[in-house]
Amino acid sequence: MRPLIIGVAGGSGSGKTTIARRIAEGLAPSRVAHVDMDAYYRHRPDLTFEARKRMNWDHPDALDLDLFVAQLDALGRGEAVDKPVYDYATHLRREQPERISATDVVIVDGILLFTDERVRNRCDVKVFVDADADERLIRRLRRDVAERGRPLDEIIDQYLVTVKPMHLQFVEPTKRYADVVVPRGGENEVAIGMIISLIRQRAEAPA
Repeated sequence: MRPLIIGVAGGSGSGKTTIARRIAEGLAPSRVAHVDMDAYYRHRPDLTFEARKRMNWDHPDALDLDLFVAQLDALGRGEAVDKPVYDYATHLRREQPERISATDVVIVDGILLFTDERVRNRCDVKVFVDADADERLIRRLRRDVAERGRPLDEIIDQYLVTVKPMHLQFVEPTKRYADVVVPRGGENEVAIGMIISLIRQRAEAPA
């Protein structure tokens, strides 16, 4: 059987990664790979660092969707891929990619995951993680300061200029494509259990 591809979308700071991790844990001992859509931001070494900082990274055009779709197809065929690794400090891809081996289940997550029809069509189960805007902002602030070393003023400016308007324009409307909407973010134990059960049913269904 070909691998199942599970798509997890939602706003920045909604808890997508938490949901993806919990799903992976619940599917053990199946072989599960996690692919973050953020890794496919376009590589722009032709721009200065200051110019890269000013780019709108929350717009679909910031992503190399052709490469993303091609690697999803390869994983769907049971092949290994060399996934890019994006460095948030430099806004560039690192030289060394990450090897993703063939797996039984592929979990992909990203804020813009369902904006592209090609990506939606490749997801066997589509999950949208919903959370209040204030909760998402607080999580984003904590994450970007602690994990990415970014100054608070820069995070707030980016949120107001690009993150919030792009969420309203591109992310929120894709909720209608989801098979499952998870309210309250990554702490919704009931929803996570239902998703894991759904994936198991899909995996056991005859082709």
